[in-house]
Amino acid sequence: MNRFRRQDGQVTVLAAIFMLALVGMAGLVLDVGSWFRQQRVTQATVDAAALAGAQSLPNADNANATATDFASKNGGVAGVSITIGSKWTPNDLITVKQAKASNGFFSNLFGISTVTLRATASAVNEVPTSARYVAPIVVNIKHPDLSGPGCPCFNDPTTLDLGKTGAPGAFALVNLDVNDPNGTIGASTLADWIQHGYDKYLPLGSYFSDPGAKWNNNTIQNAMQLRYGTDLLFPVYDTLLDQGSNAEYHILGWAGFHLTRAQADGTSGTLDGYFTQVIWQGIVSVDGGPSPTIPDLGVHSVALVD
Repeated sequence: MNRFRRQDGQVTVLAAIFMLALVGMAGLVLDVGSWFRQQRVTQATVDAAALAGAQSLPNADNANATATDFASKNGGVAGVSITIGSKWTPNDLITVKQAKASNGFFSNLFGISTVTLRATASAVNEVPTSARYVAPIVVNIKHPDLSGPGCPCFNDPTTLDLGKTGAPGAFALVNLDVNDPNGTIGASTLADWIQHGYDKYLPLGSYFSDPGAKWNNNTIQNAMQLRYGTDLLFPVYDTLLDQGSNAEYHILGWAGFHLTRAQADGTSGTLDGYFTQVIWQGIVSVDGGPSPTIPDLGVHSVALVD
């Protein structure tokens, strides 16, 4: 009987040890899960800080300050380091790193009191190969504020003469719908593109002119007036082939234009405002870098590269 009681005692001790180990393992799983969640939050913070800072590049001081400010408002700057570098062009890259200590609770049973969570993100500021929310109005690359001596020149008041592109009746209006290259776009659609931008990413290349004489249409003029005091993104072309419904603009870049007034007068139309530097929603080539054939006209986009 004494022998059996001793065996019962051993089973009780083993069961207690097993339960303690089981609770410890379950607790460790909870701690690890918590660390993973904190790691994702930390990664999201450095991603967003890098993208925010990249918008100020190539100005290293401004980019550093912007990224630091963003991190401080979204998780804190403890353990944050920021560096500015060059990936394809001078000062086009910002890297944000953060190392944070995270305490464990159940993991203390295994001698692990804290772990260090690390996250890294790098973002570039480059000329986009494709752009979103483009307005259906083209600008000639030969405009003096785009390709004149010492240009592109920004914040210099100018007037765009839309009636002299070489496509009679088009007033520089262009069909952005690549799925309907031969159709004539209605005035209401053009007005929507002017007011809100074309809601797809548009690559560089050839686009048909809209042959309809719609510039003095009330719907289009109302849309232009709603954009007074705002920036629009214009496709920039270097060549125009054919005429009428076959007229085709070759788009080689993008230009931001701050609009102050639009006028329609019979067979001519004008836009008053100035070219401006903008950060725009676009696609950046993060594999081979920006194409040297795309002119830098002040429109840039940011993208994570790490």
